[in-house]
Amino acid sequence: MKAFLAAVAAMVVITASAPFALKQIGFTSADTTAGPAVRLD
Repeated sequence: MKAFLAAVAAMVVITASAPFALKQIGFTSADTTAGPAVRLD
């Protein structure tokens, strides 16, 4: 039971911190799909 609770706690921490960490390293969907060759008509 302790292992299950530890895994759930780790999952919550990873899920909550992943968006912030990915934004800091520049790995967001906006950064990867946008580029200088985007047309704005």
